[in-house]
Amino acid sequence: MNAHIKTALIQTPLTWEDPEANRKVLQKKIEELEEDTNLAVLPEMFTSGFTMHPERVAENMEGKTLTWIREVAMASDVAITGSVVITENGKCYNRLLFAHPDGKVEYYDKRHTFTLAGEDKVYDTGKKRLIVEYKGWKLCPMICYDLRFPVWARNTEAYDALLFVANWPLPRISAWDTLLRARAVENLCYCLGVNRVGQDQNGHKYPGHSAVYGVLGEEIAFSDREEIIYATLEREKITHYRNKLRFLEDRDRFTIS
Repeated sequence: MNAHIKTALIQTPLTWEDPEANRKVLQKKIEELEEDTNLAVLPEMFTSGFTMHPERVAENMEGKTLTWIREVAMASDVAITGSVVITENGKCYNRLLFAHPDGKVEYYDKRHTFTLAGEDKVYDTGKKRLIVEYKGWKLCPMICYDLRFPVWARNTEAYDALLFVANWPLPRISAWDTLLRARAVENLCYCLGVNRVGQDQNGHKYPGHSAVYGVLGEEIAFSDREEIIYATLEREKITHYRNKLRFLEDRDRFTIS
């Protein structure tokens, strides 16, 4: 079990609906990561931008992007995660892939599709959460709009960190900042959020604001420009505050249908 893990939040612009171009840029960024990095987090729909035309970019689970993320994770000895457009059994999903350095790939399908943009009309929804075990840490990855739903994100598995990947636009960025911090505080965990920067084909502007918050909601890292943001998560801080502040023991008990 690692006492700490070093994360790299890759805050980058995305080329609209061009998976090959985006993979090329991201691979270069990953290859240039600091040597002791354990986990690289990419934005939502990192091969295309937030498109409502999945037929233009969708791949299956044997496609180029899954092969790419597995091979780059193995070659760099870094876990890599982010979401892409996946087609399966005639349905399309906004699917987060988590590639381990040993070649294993796990996935999570976005539970809350963004109705304001019509995502619910073209993408099917996920039915279950994913808890990734990596280097002795329990990580709970989610996608963009999921951030607005605290019941779905509630820490019922004693996970150590929430990971949110997003294409979160400028007009609502204050909500992004506030909710990331809130998810950390209410779950006594680290909360990492990775947003893109730049402008997409629909004219939406993305200001970044990728960040890492600690178990008390303290800001550990933040950026509003194109860059790689590094942050080290420390096991001792989680243990210390969960022993001192036993708030999770008082949480409501519930199930989600």
